[in-house]
Amino acid sequence: MANDIRVCDKCKHMKMKTAVSKLQKLAPDADIKVACKSYCGPCSRFAFIYINGRYVTGATEDEAIEKVKKYVK
Repeated sequence: MANDIRVCDKCKHMKMKTAVSKLQKLAPDADIKVACKSYCGPCSRFAFIYINGRYVTGATEDEAIEKVKKYVK
């Protein structure tokens, strides 16, 4: 089963170009979707990634990606 990864293109704490490439290396089989997730409260304060039904947040893009590793199938 492929990983379902979603990131918000409006998030001020993440750069889509680098975040998507890091996520693709982490989970090559992932279905990565980039669009607004309507998660604006936390999105304005943290970098976040939605993976396989869970929201994972971090102070920085790299911290959020590090936390995502334990949810990759």
